[in-house]
Amino acid sequence: MTSGGEEAAVLVYGVVGAHPPAVPEDAVGPDGAALRQVMFHDLAAVVGGVMPGWRPGREDLMRYSSIVDGLAQHGPVVPVQFGSLLADEQEVVDRVLAPEAERLSALLEELAGKVQVQIRARYVEDAVLAEVVAADPEVRDLRERTKDLPDEVGHADRIRLGELAAHAVADRAAEDADTVLDVVRPHVAAEIVRPVGGLDILDVVALVEAEELRVLEDALEALAEAAHDRMRIRLVGPTAPYDFVGGD
Repeated sequence: MTSGGEEAAVLVYGVVGAHPPAVPEDAVGPDGAALRQVMFHDLAAVVGGVMPGWRPGREDLMRYSSIVDGLAQHGPVVPVQFGSLLADEQEVVDRVLAPEAERLSALLEELAGKVQVQIRARYVEDAVLAEVVAADPEVRDLRERTKDLPDEVGHADRIRLGELAAHAVADRAAEDADTVLDVVRPHVAAEIVRPVGGLDILDVVALVEAEELRVLEDALEALAEAAHDRMRIRLVGPTAPYDFVGGD
């Protein structure tokens, strides 16, 4: 129950092992009420109550991420999709824990000792465009031909230049993405490579053994230092394994 009346629904954050209790002491839901666990055999859903008329907003999404990431610091967690509301604790058991108990237990075992990180690489614009101009005579010619023309002149050549440059950057990005992945892959248990475009080279989320994380960071720092004049590499995390839990 939240202060001021009966809670209208139960908001589910994630599933953890039932023992030991995993709810961070300072974690509270949207209405300031403490979170709790709904138990089912060796599983527990971390939940909180919400009042009638609650509508999730950006602040609630940030709170959700903070809570789930906090759970991940104490052990494996299967995040449940943000904003998942159920009528009461019995429905949490009936719809989340009981029908998926075997899969959830297996996931928690698989995720034990692992964290998620995101690795992004992006070109330094001036550097990669200089590479493209130097490598492609047609791009170089079009650039020289159009650089001093007024905006209303040379429209077709500018379109052609843009197309050629975009294709050349994409080709280079594919090669450089493989270079970054060659550094990443020896240190991760799983990966999901996301589509990129423009000046972005790579966007990958990876599942990493916590004890291997520092080694991965050091390897990426070495690559970033070697390539600092043409690309920027950023690692975000660690976080809970949001991208590695299937349909939940």
